[in-house]
Amino acid sequence: MKKAARIATVLAMIGVILVNYGVYTGYIDFYFTGVLVVVWINVILAVSLNLINGFTGQFSLGHAGFMAVGAYASALLTIHTGWPFAVVLLVAGIISALIGFLIGLPTLRLRGDYLAIATLGFGEIVRVVILNLKITGGPRGLGGIAPKTSFFSAEIVAILTVIVFVNMIKSSHGRAFVAIREDEIAAEAMGIDTTRYKVLAFSVGAAFAGIAGGLFAHHQMFIDPRSFTFQRSIEILVMVVFGGLGSITGSIVAATVLTILPEALRGIAEYRMVVYALLLIGLMLVRPQGLFGTRELSDLLGIGSRKANLPQGPKDRVVGSNGGEGR
Repeated sequence: MKKAARIATVLAMIGVILVNYGVYTGYIDFYFTGVLVVVWINVILAVSLNLINGFTGQFSLGHAGFMAVGAYASALLTIHTGWPFAVVLLVAGIISALIGFLIGLPTLRLRGDYLAIATLGFGEIVRVVILNLKITGGPRGLGGIAPKTSFFSAEIVAILTVIVFVNMIKSSHGRAFVAIREDEIAAEAMGIDTTRYKVLAFSVGAAFAGIAGGLFAHHQMFIDPRSFTFQRSIEILVMVVFGGLGSITGSIVAATVLTILPEALRGIAEYRMVVYALLLIGLMLVRPQGLFGTRELSDLLGIGSRKANLPQGPKDRVVGSNGGEGR
């Protein structure tokens, strides 16, 4: 397993280098470069949602709403101000984080299906509000957005996102997130402020979803409310579940595969969504915990040891619910 993981890692690194070289030299054409930009954007979205759903154990279905807030905020700032693109993305992330904080305070007191319904409602509220505002262009959408998102800018932001989340998960905050996921009552009994950490995870996830929305807006150069429907939230959730709840490596791989796969199947356009669905169903039947489960690349390579004793499967989760994991 370790040998196979090392070979796969080396091949992946070579692939990334070749892709960067191909984009830089123009060997990869405009269409495929655009697909790769969307890959990086989806990596940001999947990793940020995994913090909420995978590591903290909160079932959120409103990630497209935060993406929409960031997309429209960054687009309007670009159109009406002369701020640098990096500043625009940062402000869009802060606005999304503030909204995530305000939404998270009341809704994160809910659990399970109730939380999912509340976050779903938030996503739809955001879409309807955008649909009825003049400044956002309403149902006609918002155009005239400068094409500021490049392959390399999206790649840099995605890499920074992964670095931030890896360090957060390895910190005491990450151990608190995992403890809440495994047994919220036990975590609270041990002195963890569960509401504070759940709101923190929700706000951080919302911030990076907003940044991804800003990248998306400046890549598409036109946005409308149809780009941020409930279906978009489900697509992001599928990436998280496909890769493994609680695995950043899994989110990266799943976002890459599930973005490229529909494009690769365009040759059989009438069957591609059927093939796509069958592959997902097959994986969930064979490996319901996702591609990586809760494992990371470092675990597969045998590098270091994880401070948080994360569960590795359904049986481990039962043990964890009795307080044996996440210490």
